[in-house]
Amino acid sequence: MEIVSRKENKLLNRVEINFRWQHEGQATPSRKAVMDLVKTLEPGSNPDCVVVKECNTRFGQPLTTGKAFIYADALSMKVEPEFIHKRHEQFRSNSGAPAQEASSDNGGDE
Repeated sequence: MEIVSRKENKLLNRVEINFRWQHEGQATPSRKAVMDLVKTLEPGSNPDCVVVKECNTRFGQPLTTGKAFIYADALSMKVEPEFIHKRHEQFRSNSGAPAQEASSDNGGDE
């Protein structure tokens, strides 16, 4: 994987990475594979705070490009929409992001 650009966004407390990945002779990388590789590119990052925003593979080419955000903490991740948290919750080590915890408490009859 090659980092095309890296930007520190201090206002949102995250690092924004644009990447390109040549995967000749291999299948298109999964979101989990991209997340694992991104966290190795940023040493000391929390794997639960990595969000892959875009991931595009060219038809007929072994090239995937995309954008990933690495947040400093879970509190900073609240700026992400709920569907992003749902998309990444299967890769989290805990039960989910703060957005899911708030939405799961609203459905009880008492």
